[in-house]
Amino acid sequence: MGTSNSLNGQVALVTGASRGIGRAIAIALAAEGAEVVVNYANSPEAADAVVEAIVGAGGKAWSHRANVADEAQVEDLIKTLLDRSGRLDVLVNNAGITRDGLLMRMKTADWQSVLDLNLTGVFLCTRAVSRSMLKARSGRIINITSVVALMGNPGQANYSASKAGLIGFTRSCAAEFSGRGVTVNAVAPGFIDSDMTAELDREPILKAIPLGRMGTPQEVASAVRFLAADPAAAYMTGQVLQVDGGMVMR
Repeated sequence: MGTSNSLNGQVALVTGASRGIGRAIAIALAAEGAEVVVNYANSPEAADAVVEAIVGAGGKAWSHRANVADEAQVEDLIKTLLDRSGRLDVLVNNAGITRDGLLMRMKTADWQSVLDLNLTGVFLCTRAVSRSMLKARSGRIINITSVVALMGNPGQANYSASKAGLIGFTRSCAAEFSGRGVTVNAVAPGFIDSDMTAELDREPILKAIPLGRMGTPQEVASAVRFLAADPAAAYMTGQVLQVDGGMVMR
C-alpha cells in the first residue's frame, strides 16, 4: 500500500476518523506507510469499515472509541496508543461538530458543546501527546480548522469561534514546541462534499467559490498528508493552509 511510504514505521492518530474528511485523512496517511489509529465517538461500524479499508489495501490500522471532549477518555486513548504502538509521530485533530443557529436564539448548550469538542478537545489531545513528542524531539500536529474561522458565517457563531480559536492555539503551540522539533500547522477547508454540508443550499455557495465547485475530502486529506509526511513541510510551522477553492483570498 502507498505512494512514497514516507511514514513507514510511524504512528498517526486521527480523531473523528470514521467518516468524511477524517476517513480520507486516515486512508491517506496509511497510504504513506503509517500505522493509523482511527478514533471515533459514536460510529463503531463506520470506524471498523475505515480500518478494514486500510488493512485490505495492505496498511496497518486499529480503532479506539473516545469522546475527545472528555479529559479521562483522551488520557485513556493516548495511554492505550502508546502502550500498544510504542510511539506517536502524527496527530491530526479532526473531530468536530456543528450546532448551527442564529445567535439571538442559540442555546447555551449548543454554544458550549461545539466549543467543548472543537476547541477544548484539541487542547486535551495535544496536551496528552505533547510529552511523548517533545521527548522524542519529533512530531507533526495538524489541526483541522475552517474558512469560517477567517470569514465568519451567519448561524455559525459557535463553530466560527471554535475554529478561529484553533488558529490561535495552533500558532501558540507551534511557538512552544518548535525548539523540540515538533511542528504544528492547521488546514482550513472550505465547503467540502461531506455529511456536514449535505443539507446546505448549494447554489449560493457555489457562486461564492472562485473554482466553482465544492472540494472533496481527498483534497483536504492531501494537504494534511503533505504537512504530515512530506520532507518539504519540515520547515513549516504555525501555518494555516487553506483548501477552499479560493473562497478566502488574503
